[in-house]
Amino acid sequence: MSVTEQGIQRVRDRERFGPRLAGALIVLACAVGLDVSSVAVVNAALPAIGRGLSMNEATLQWLMTGYAVTFAGFLLFSGRLADIFSRRAVFALGVGVFTVAAFAAAMAPTQGVLIMARSLQGVGAAVSGPAAMALLFQLFPEGPLRNRALGVYTAVGASSFSAGLVFGGLLTDAFGWRSVFVFNAIAGTAVLAGIEPLLPPGTSNRRPLDIPGAAMVTAGLLMAVFGISRGGERGWGDPYAIGALAVAMCALVAFTVWEARTAEPLLPFSIFRSAPVRAATLAAVVFYAVVISVLFFAPLYMQGMLGYSPLESGLAMVPMGALVALFANVATRLMTRGVGQRALMVLGLLLIAGGVAYFTRTPLGGGYLPDILPGVALMGIGQGLAYAGLTAATVTGVPQHQHGVAGAFNITAQQVGGSVGTAVLVVIAAGAAAGPGQQQQLHGYHTAYLLSSIVAVIGAAVIAVMPGLRLAASDPRRRPA
Repeated sequence: MSVTEQGIQRVRDRERFGPRLAGALIVLACAVGLDVSSVAVVNAALPAIGRGLSMNEATLQWLMTGYAVTFAGFLLFSGRLADIFSRRAVFALGVGVFTVAAFAAAMAPTQGVLIMARSLQGVGAAVSGPAAMALLFQLFPEGPLRNRALGVYTAVGASSFSAGLVFGGLLTDAFGWRSVFVFNAIAGTAVLAGIEPLLPPGTSNRRPLDIPGAAMVTAGLLMAVFGISRGGERGWGDPYAIGALAVAMCALVAFTVWEARTAEPLLPFSIFRSAPVRAATLAAVVFYAVVISVLFFAPLYMQGMLGYSPLESGLAMVPMGALVALFANVATRLMTRGVGQRALMVLGLLLIAGGVAYFTRTPLGGGYLPDILPGVALMGIGQGLAYAGLTAATVTGVPQHQHGVAGAFNITAQQVGGSVGTAVLVVIAAGAAAGPGQQQQLHGYHTAYLLSSIVAVIGAAVIAVMPGLRLAASDPRRRPA
């Protein structure tokens, strides 16, 4: 394509990105931002919730675990729903369930009601997430237009956690813990209001739903995340953790056997013929295993050893969110100019590894500028690049009628990576501490950081040599995925 033709194409792309498409992108980005930030705003409110409803730490953790369990458990089934029924209808259903559950949580009179409402929010997020990703790829055709949309979508999604930490602290301090759920409900209502006028109605693709497969994979993922969470909390000898993981293994093995034999599988294994899908899956697991585990230890270090308040530790992570948003947009511009998904995932994971490795030098009496900010900045830049690359690769080479389940599988990989990574690294950090005292505890954190950085480097190396990945994003002379 000549320079003139490229210029004409860019003008056409700008013309096609009109108010309606921009509005649709805002709705989809706000929905994914709401799903991600809801975890952070609730996390910031946990101490106040504990005081308000007399919940101890063991009970409080179910506000996070309940959401994670139902979210991970229902993702693949929800992705299939988005591929069979109207994506707009499935998206609206998910946002509606999330919003109703948020209202219920805001008014919850007891611990049990709050935990149930929070778990129902996880179901709503699981239903809306894959549909949102499928709608994004449906609305924006491959090329510069999609890359620009991905820049916004990934920037909002990847930066919402750190923003939620700060906003959750502010809301809780100013209005009490129920205000974080009121915020969720109001934001969800606003997203619902934009669905009808801005998103396309979509069409149904009448195919069998594979109920047996849905039951097996949902049960398997529910039990897996529950078992991992329970083991990390109570120890790996806990009978409930062992039992849940055993049930999960049996259910997932049965699911794999069933899917290989059924004519209309819930998870078509054919999507893994796409090298970008395989790379995106690996990148998602490594990304979340490393980043979420570090975000678990960093507040413990800042609050427990540096004396930061919860709000101050949240503010300390704001540069990460800002850099994620900035470099997610940089990444999509690079894809438009021919930089491949592989390069973004590899470079992003290496930068994340460097940022995590920087935390291995944090001292007991550390300062923010010399000891925290450089690592936060490197991780933020790396996350923006890697997340944009893996999101674009998630459905590359996958037929459009399977975009929902492909997106759902990648989000499932993210959840499993985060859950497994955090549980394993908590155990490693505790074992490496080898005694009481903050210095020993910090040594445990450093060991977890070092292992995380090694995992990120290995993940980047595997993706770098993985055969079949497209070498560039939009160069027709290059080998396709």
